[in-house]
Amino acid sequence: MKLQGKNLSLRFNGSDIVKDVSITINAGDLVGLIGPNGAGKTSLLRMLANLQQPDSGLIQLDNHDLNHIDRKQLAQTLGYLEQGAPAHWPLRVRRLVELGRLPYLSPWRKLTGKDKAIVDNAMDQAEVQHLSNRIISTLSGGERLRVLIARMFATQPNIILADEPIAALDPYHQLHTMELFREHCDRGGSAVVVMHDLNMAARFCDRLVLLDQGTVACEGKVAQVLTEANLASVYSIHAKLDHQTTNGLTVTPSTRIPH
Repeated sequence: MKLQGKNLSLRFNGSDIVKDVSITINAGDLVGLIGPNGAGKTSLLRMLANLQQPDSGLIQLDNHDLNHIDRKQLAQTLGYLEQGAPAHWPLRVRRLVELGRLPYLSPWRKLTGKDKAIVDNAMDQAEVQHLSNRIISTLSGGERLRVLIARMFATQPNIILADEPIAALDPYHQLHTMELFREHCDRGGSAVVVMHDLNMAARFCDRLVLLDQGTVACEGKVAQVLTEANLASVYSIHAKLDHQTTNGLTVTPSTRIPH
């Protein structure tokens, strides 16, 4: 499946949040959406997820306007992971993950054996089976995030849209989560991931989209986007770039460039 945003713009209280941004996500793509705080990353992701209507521009899924696609089909196709998503109800972990199957259920229909197997697999993927009987509100922030990742995988979306999915995780689970996204894309799915960890982005992503003040400052392969010039102009930092590491490009920030 192909997801496209064409000339997207969004304004809030008279300010431009996103300005004339176009982005294409093809099957197999793992796209890193990077940029400093306030660059418009979350707003762009929410528009792609059909959670925020752009003031201008068009979003298409396989050349069909997102607004004209059946809501149930859209819920099955797009998996959205909110940044710092809260848990409002005192649900047990397994029940929360089971909610990922709702787009496939008719009213009042219970989970089938197939649904339960999919839930089990999603919990195994996210390594949260041992939390099954815990109340979601008793978990740490990182544990809760992993449960929400499991719920997203329980939906079996073609396209993952994840807003800072590794920010609250320890190093082991950061790597594990990015490996899950990479495997999803290698199987023919796709993902757009908002990230601040440039080294993780460089290691796992096929392409990077660098946003700055609501516009695309640069887009392309990792080495094309993560350059000393781009890091200086967009992030206001001097950084050392090492292209010789086994995990790909490594970025080491050294000094700030005062505004």
